[in-house]
Amino acid sequence: MDDAQSYMKNAGDEHPLQQIPIEITVSVGKARPLVRDLLHLGENAVLALDRRIEDPVELYVGDRLIARGELQELEGGEPGQLAVRLTEVASDKGVLT
Repeated sequence: MDDAQSYMKNAGDEHPLQQIPIEITVSVGKARPLVRDLLHLGENAVLALDRRIEDPVELYVGDRLIARGELQELEGGEPGQLAVRLTEVASDKGVLT
């Protein structure tokens, strides 16, 4: 038995790729200012987004939408630390349910 087979036997059903961390991007909205307006932004400027505070946020891995959810404060975490409660999760076919 080679090392790879031995590892797989000891790891049970777990695939080695399951241990690789990924980055998830949480999108709260988009802004589309003109370049001239963007160049005039300074400290304390407010940039309006295309979403309302109660709208769901979208979770992406790369450019693939994997879920939607609601922003909330993490219970038991640092004060003010954000978390996302998932309300829709993509199926294996990429459809949100």
